[in-house]
Amino acid sequence: MFYFAKYLAQIIVMGAQVVGRAFARALRQEFAASQAAAEARGGAGRQSAAASSFTGMTLQEAQQILNISTLTPEEIQKNYEHLFKVNDKAVGGSFYLQSKVVRAKERLDEELSIQQQHESKPPDQQQQT
Repeated sequence: MFYFAKYLAQIIVMGAQVVGRAFARALRQEFAASQAAAEARGGAGRQSAAASSFTGMTLQEAQQILNISTLTPEEIQKNYEHLFKVNDKAVGGSFYLQSKVVRAKERLDEELSIQQQHESKPPDQQQQT
């Protein structure tokens, strides 16, 4: 009985190590892919990647949630207002979906802000960021 428990404990520890290593490897790959994508987009890309990590939502996810194809403040606001009203709990909507809509708008607003900052910088400073 003692040997069985000992072997079972060893199997559990080995399994946890394997899973831990696989998770760490996947995390490193995801981080490297994220950095490569940010570098490909340049200085604004780094800020955009930081915004994605801060809000927990990528730009593409936010665009899908609000059904936005181009980043225009008018289209974002129009779709946000519609989806916010439709998902209002008072009319049978979902608080979860409504909060997703709010987060998506925050992410898109942040992206617009990043783009405006990047466009307003002189060309020599855009290379440095």
